Amino acid sequence: MQHSLSPFRRRAVAVTGGVLTLALAGLNSPAGAASYGTPTIALSAEYVSGAVGATGDPVVTVTVGQSGADASALTVAASASTKSSVAGTGNVTVTGSGATRQVSVAAQGRGYTDLTLKVTGVDGKTATKTLHYAASAAVQQGPDTRYLTGSSDASAAVDAGGGYVLVADDESNVLRLYNGSVSGAPVKTWDFSSQLGVSKEVDIEGATRVGDTVYWTGSLGNNKDGEYKSPRNTVFTTTVSGSGAATQLSYGKAYKKLRDDLVAWDEANGDRYGFAAGTEDGQVPKQVDGFNVEGLEFAPGSTSTAYIGFRAPLVPPKDGGRALIVPVTNFDKVVASGTKPVFGTPIELDLGGLSVRDIRKNAANQYLIVAGSWAADDNSDPYALYQWDGVAGHAPVKRMDLPTSDPGGWEAVVSVPDLSQSGARAQLLTDNGSADLYGDGTEAKDLTHPEWKKSRAAWFGVTN
Repeated sequence: MQHSLSPFRRRAVAVTGGVLTLALAGLNSPAGAASYGTPTIALSAEYVSGAVGATGDPVVTVTVGQSGADASALTVAASASTKSSVAGTGNVTVTGSGATRQVSVAAQGRGYTDLTLKVTGVDGKTATKTLHYAASAAVQQGPDTRYLTGSSDASAAVDAGGGYVLVADDESNVLRLYNGSVSGAPVKTWDFSSQLGVSKEVDIEGATRVGDTVYWTGSLGNNKDGEYKSPRNTVFTTTVSGSGAATQLSYGKAYKKLRDDLVAWDEANGDRYGFAAGTEDGQVPKQVDGFNVEGLEFAPGSTSTAYIGFRAPLVPPKDGGRALIVPVTNFDKVVASGTKPVFGTPIELDLGGLSVRDIRKNAANQYLIVAGSWAADDNSDPYALYQWDGVAGHAPVKRMDLPTSDPGGWEAVVSVPDLSQSGARAQLLTDNGSADLYGDGTEAKDLTHPEWKKSRAAWFGVTN
């Protein structure tokens, strides 16, 4: 009986040299083995900064995969460290499952190390990525300290709600939104340089918020070489929508003559504060008789009268002099429509020979003043925190000396708690721009990678 091949088997017939060969698919072949690709690994950040003894240091998200395999079956671990005295493989913790894992590092010492992160597939194949890690030294108030990365020169801050904070940088015009409860990179950033019509930094040093409007002011002074730079003579507003992580900013208005107005006002009143001399070409702003603004806040119960707080000059311009605040009684109209400013009676405060580095109030018109030196030498100069009621003629009360053994100068108060309540705490920020964070002699503002630049935020008890 003649049998015919099925169509499938006919396709498997081959004739070679007159010999009929049957290559029946699947016949006498071994069971097919699973085929896996090379594992993949990606990091949410390849450069990260931590601190010895820190709480809430940044976490790096690691995404892994392997074709043909369930991502949950892959393993992730640190396999090498170039400097284990900074952080070794045993100081790396990996959590999570599936395709997304979280890596945290517990710093052991100050400095730099490259950590190798390795993913191992189900068949033993591996892939690696390098995490470039930098660790700063332990600080006082370690458990209450957070590090805001991406910038080292925090200079002004306002509360955005829900633990989030808007932070300005005196080395750029970028405004950053941070989650103030954890360390890490900004959630959002805005740069309004084009709207301001500037290409150099405004040198933002003060900020305050009224409703949905945030006012930002440049230092109004010369640069560190005593040169006039017009962008620094800028006050501008942004409008806030949303709050917390959903905060958005839009550009408002700007005024670029406040320095000139202050000089003219002082000259018309007998040159009492030496503003003309303090702004002359070649005059360094951070001198006891210099000209440098660092504080901005509104008067008690007012949305129109703003207090301009000076880092320099002291009054009189010598050791032990008083801090100077100049009220602008129509500040809202000055910025909104360019109205010529009207100046009120100056306020001179005894801050123990220190000057205003920031001033902030709450809805109850309770003020906190960060007081620091007018000098520009190092961050070990004295700093103190004062409470005030915002009333001219009423003396501020010293609440505490701020620690100066750690890197960074105290520059900003995020918000003022109810100072009538026991145990009230306030969050303060440092400008770390001139600090050597990692022990290599490099100032933070000059670090190569923005992820290694950072300012410090710490909580302090301000009432008993």
